[in-house]
Amino acid sequence: MSVSSLDVAPNKSTSGLRAGVLTRMETIGQSMAAIAPTLTPALNISVVAGLAGVGCWLSYFIGTIGVVFVALCVGLLAVRHPEAGSFFVYVGRTLGPLSGALSGWSMVSAYTFTSVATALSFAIFLDNSLRVLGVGLSPSMMCIPMLGFVGLVTYAAYRDVKLSSRAGLILEVLSVGIIVAITIVVVHLRGSVVDAPALKLSSFKLGAVFSALPFVVFSFVGFESAATFAKESAHPRRNIPLAVIGCAAFAGIFFTLMAYFMVLAMDNDAATLGTSSAPFRDVAQKAGLSWAPAVVYFAAMISVFACCLASINAASRLLFSMGKYRFLHQSMGHVHETHQTPHRAILLCGTLTAIVSIAMMPLGLLDAFGCAGTFASFGFVVVYLALCIVAPMDLKRGGEMKLRHLAVGALGVALMLFVIVGSVYPVPVSPYNVLPYIFLAYMAVGTVWFIRLKARSPTILASIQHDMEGA
Repeated sequence: MSVSSLDVAPNKSTSGLRAGVLTRMETIGQSMAAIAPTLTPALNISVVAGLAGVGCWLSYFIGTIGVVFVALCVGLLAVRHPEAGSFFVYVGRTLGPLSGALSGWSMVSAYTFTSVATALSFAIFLDNSLRVLGVGLSPSMMCIPMLGFVGLVTYAAYRDVKLSSRAGLILEVLSVGIIVAITIVVVHLRGSVVDAPALKLSSFKLGAVFSALPFVVFSFVGFESAATFAKESAHPRRNIPLAVIGCAAFAGIFFTLMAYFMVLAMDNDAATLGTSSAPFRDVAQKAGLSWAPAVVYFAAMISVFACCLASINAASRLLFSMGKYRFLHQSMGHVHETHQTPHRAILLCGTLTAIVSIAMMPLGLLDAFGCAGTFASFGFVVVYLALCIVAPMDLKRGGEMKLRHLAVGALGVALMLFVIVGSVYPVPVSPYNVLPYIFLAYMAVGTVWFIRLKARSPTILASIQHDMEGA
């Protein structure tokens, strides 16, 4: 596709997204499913415990503070700009279309690699389940059920946004309930909730705690995804901020407590937890709950299905908005006449998820999952940083900024910069040490593309700028 081919009349779709179809609970379900809270105790905590040790609960606590401030900024912007493109539009209307396009470019990679991570985690949970039954699959054979998983998720996203959002919420409530119930039993058998080493700061390696923050942020990513459904949500100016802020706060409390109790249940053996492909299974077995692993695997697999579905839904809405504004091929801005979903964007997201997931499998499932999740977190953190900068600027332009808005934005910026620095210093272990530079290369490709577009088709950017400012 040449850049000049984009210099055409504005894209007109024969139908639009289904306006106002999502209720408040279904809107919340999108963000909750994208976070996939169950995935953290079932798998994510392995990476964080391996990096932060017994201080993994502190990593989650610090991450919670930062993410809640970002959520407040997203909420402020969602009230003023209820658009399907969300982050692409939020940043573009304040810092210009080029900055907006790069924000969309960053978030597309973030959601895509989140769906890749969930596809890989499905393979991990399936492999663990089969091993309990004495069955083992080779990596090449594991590709088949993983491709089936991605295909089923893509089909669900293609057909109906209302059904997929409702299913995501139901699946997450069920899986979180299972994890909480088993945790209560484990803590009861333990006989105490006090873990002296985990509460003593001198026992932490603070550099390790900070180095885990990028992956901690990955545990939260998706809390903001309800904002991409502003066109499809009823009363978006009220429901989107509620979904974004509420889900971020709930997830932070849940993650911090689960990290604390899981390390406690393992007798502070964070090293073993950090190398486990099924950490919650190990916690349950250490407590003598031989029946728990099968239940945990069930909860985890329904959670990753909901998360992958929410991620593909969110990525496709960003591609839809960028295609509509002709930053990407205009076909991305088309909507299915019957299902009223951005079907071409959804199919592209599903295809990329399948290809990248298979390409990463030679790393080993657990390392591939960790790398995909960490890479996704870079895309999120960059845009979170931009949103914290943009929110007070946008409010000032509208004459609505208060001192508290400036404070929220400044704290969000500070904490996101802290996460970015923590991703490169202290230098993470291999292969995580090269991921920041791969992400920079990805962003450089996007920058070159959009600068080339600006040079060869300046009328497009001028019309987009006029459209954004008029809106």
